[in-house]
Amino acid sequence: MSYKKFTKDVGIIGLTNLAAILKGIIILPFITKLLGAENYGIWTQLGVTLGLVTPIILLGLPSSLVRFLAAEKNKKEIQEGVYSVLTVIAVFASIIGLLLVIFSSPIASFFQCQPLFIKIFAFIILLECLISVILNIFRAFQEIRKYSFFTIIQSIGEAGLIVLAVLLDYGLLGAVISLLIIRIAVFLIVFSLILKKVGIKIPSFSKIKEYLIFGLPKVVGSISYWAITSSDRYLIGFFLGVLFVGYYAPAYAIGNVINLFLLSITFSLLPVISKSFDENKINEVKNYLKYCLKYFLMIAVPAAFGLSILSKSLLTIFSTREIASNAYYITPFVALSILLYGVSSFHIQVLNLVKKTKIIGAVWLVAALLNLVLNFVFIPIFGILAAAITTLLAYGLGLGLFWYFSSKEFRFEVDWKFIIKSVLASALMGFVIYWINPVGLLKTAIVIIFGAVLYGLLIWLLRGFDKKEIEFLKGLLRS
Repeated sequence: MSYKKFTKDVGIIGLTNLAAILKGIIILPFITKLLGAENYGIWTQLGVTLGLVTPIILLGLPSSLVRFLAAEKNKKEIQEGVYSVLTVIAVFASIIGLLLVIFSSPIASFFQCQPLFIKIFAFIILLECLISVILNIFRAFQEIRKYSFFTIIQSIGEAGLIVLAVLLDYGLLGAVISLLIIRIAVFLIVFSLILKKVGIKIPSFSKIKEYLIFGLPKVVGSISYWAITSSDRYLIGFFLGVLFVGYYAPAYAIGNVINLFLLSITFSLLPVISKSFDENKINEVKNYLKYCLKYFLMIAVPAAFGLSILSKSLLTIFSTREIASNAYYITPFVALSILLYGVSSFHIQVLNLVKKTKIIGAVWLVAALLNLVLNFVFIPIFGILAAAITTLLAYGLGLGLFWYFSSKEFRFEVDWKFIIKSVLASALMGFVIYWINPVGLLKTAIVIIFGAVLYGLLIWLLRGFDKKEIEFLKGLLRS
């Protein structure tokens, strides 16, 4: 795959992730303003649970498909991989869904919602897992446009139906049913496309052992990563009540916007560098990692500064003054945490290439244990601020460990001079934004655009990119 095609794919995934971010931004004010912070707390806990259960059911198998099918040409091998994974996950997801239905009452009591929510949620989980597998098949075949199209359609559909349900006074239950309806529609369409593309085959499960050996350690990593990013919602709800989850979640969401830039790059990166690595093009792999990290930091560093400074204003616009005044100080810690995670992700790719996924799982497990212990100790004392700080500490530990273990395999260049220049330009931009102190949607939007232009100008004056890189970027933009 050429650098130009890779960059086009990154741009497409960027738009896809933007749609997902916009979905959250659209839904946030409707639930917080019309249904209240407590209902948003319940909504958040359901979303967090989806993020926990789904990786467990998936068993790391979608990642295995991406890793092993990226260079596969034999149609029978492709069919075997696709249908063995779909079958295993469909059976496992059905078992988990049945358990959720059976124990819906005690689970609903924990979430402080009706049992009907949990029963509907069981079907959402099944469909979410199957859709995830199929979309990763598109990813393995480097059909990024199909992946993006259906992901965007799902995001738009969810946002539209949820807003409609809330406006028509169907409440939080209507919002949850909306998630189910959209997933049914998307699954039927994408599954029909897979049938058309690879045909039908009864799997022999001959590849499933190899896939599980690669994927299962990533389940530990996924659960541990979830513990770092999301378990604090449970602990906040347990120690402080669901209202404080409603305060914490929107502020976390604002800082988490930086993930948009990260996912846009890393999503397309693994299948590309896997192919190059398997073809023994190590220098090409190192170039991808070097430049992708640099371009991520080019956007993520100023975004972290900007989101931190504008946190209170953004929360007031997209949620309520009550939430903004009680949680605006959370966003800077979250933004810095995601920035550290972003740098970690490029070192994680190295471990993926050499198939040392056990190390990935072990590192996330250590970081998660640190996060959980600190949360248990400090959330009852310092409240939601403790959750944000412990998240930052966990990501910092993860970065250090991933950097150490990936460097033992092979190193890629990190442009430290650019990082210093980017931080300096971002700090100057942040000072100007703080001085302006915009209030309201229009003024804030104008200041964001102004800040982006100012940062770009400062990076240019500081010569953050050399002539070759500028020409390369121009060529990619023209393409």
